[in-house]
Amino acid sequence: MTWPNPRRATPVARVSRSALLSNARLLARDPGAVADLRRDAWGHGIELVAAVVAEAGIRSVAADERDAAAVTSTGLALVQREPSAGELLYGMPGSGGEPALTLAAPVLSTKRLLAGEGVSYGYTHRAQADTRVALIAGGYAEGVVRALGNRVGVELAGDVRPIVGRVAMDVCVIDIGDAPVQPGDEAVYFGSGLVRDGLAAWTTATGLTPAELVCAVGLHVEREVSG
Repeated sequence: MTWPNPRRATPVARVSRSALLSNARLLARDPGAVADLRRDAWGHGIELVAAVVAEAGIRSVAADERDAAAVTSTGLALVQREPSAGELLYGMPGSGGEPALTLAAPVLSTKRLLAGEGVSYGYTHRAQADTRVALIAGGYAEGVVRALGNRVGVELAGDVRPIVGRVAMDVCVIDIGDAPVQPGDEAVYFGSGLVRDGLAAWTTATGLTPAELVCAVGLHVEREVSG
């Protein structure tokens, strides 16, 4: 897939309204459900998620005090009770829900990497054979945690390809071998396709919870809402 806006050199969090609504309806089967809208609805956007939760028939939510107006404007009640499983509402791996947030990024450049050459800070990865690498947008400043380097992959050109070397502030390096990758192509970190449940691998690699990971991403990158 080609990046929809070739002039954008930053990752984007695509939030699916339909996935949120489907998950909220599952949560609403519990008449006492309390939706967890804290931390800007786990980085998915308080206004969007509050409206979806209300449409699904949930009436009570837990939210940060700063978001009280956004919550009450949709007719929801802000309560102090422990919220129901947020993992289901946002479609975290293993929850039974559909992932509601996909993190995608453009390929910025590609280059040859010869056997023995290293990439990124400290050269924690050196090529075992001649290969090619791609530089993609997204680094620890956008919530792509440093510990993911040499541990997880992204979907790119029809396969899961590894992040190699240390994650930098705004970019990652991907080993693409001989795949037909070029600048402007789209890489997906998690949330759809072959990395639909990629957050599970992120959790294993970092020791952080899915909630912490999606919040870090959703609060630090531009969000787009899809149908």
